[in-house]
Amino acid sequence: MSPFKLLFSSLIAVLLTASCAAQTSEKEGQNYATKTPASGGIGKVYMGREIAGIMDFQGKAWLERSSRENEENTGLAITNLPVQANSVVADIGAGSGFYTFRIAPKVPQGKVYAVEIQDEAIAFLKDRSRELSFSNVETLRGGVKSPNLPSNAIDLVIMVDVYHELEYPVEMLASIRESLKPDGKLLLIEYRGEDPAVAIRPLHKMTVEQLKKELSANGFRLAQNGQFMNIQHFLVFEKAD
Repeated sequence: MSPFKLLFSSLIAVLLTASCAAQTSEKEGQNYATKTPASGGIGKVYMGREIAGIMDFQGKAWLERSSRENEENTGLAITNLPVQANSVVADIGAGSGFYTFRIAPKVPQGKVYAVEIQDEAIAFLKDRSRELSFSNVETLRGGVKSPNLPSNAIDLVIMVDVYHELEYPVEMLASIRESLKPDGKLLLIEYRGEDPAVAIRPLHKMTVEQLKKELSANGFRLAQNGQFMNIQHFLVFEKAD
């Protein structure tokens, strides 16, 4: 190839890359707005809601606190999970594995993906899985736009106090939808934003109305509104037609 043709080809490649990047940026701009960050927020707004910052893994002790069961009634949440013995479950934002390692015994012929983006959490989950001898738990590194789950393979995706922290909810929900089987479910457990008595920072709580608005805009419909937990919503979504 002549030097001129090589230069021309390189220029075209650069222009195409810039064009794609611009289109991506424009699309993201249509989905999200920005504002001055509030306490605990990242200054990014989706459908009128400021997205909260991610809880650092240094807060692991709070996730594993001895009072959590009584405060949140986590045992009842586990009991009501829509799973069978052979179900494939993905715990996105698994953290310390509080839910992961309680779900694993419920799916002995199935599998639990413990999805995390923080290195410390991933290392902890791997070590803890070995300690507990769970052969059906697989730690998976997710990204900010995708949990990197296999397509059409998941029966239940669960996010416990995680959805409100998703930096790219539109992209994440699209990826989750692709990973779910046709009858797969998405369970969101979130602190009740409607209840001022729930002593959690406002940006780390969600209302049913807001969740329904955001999920319906991304191809999901509410299938179950389980109001049996102490301070959290238990909301099961399925794919909309």
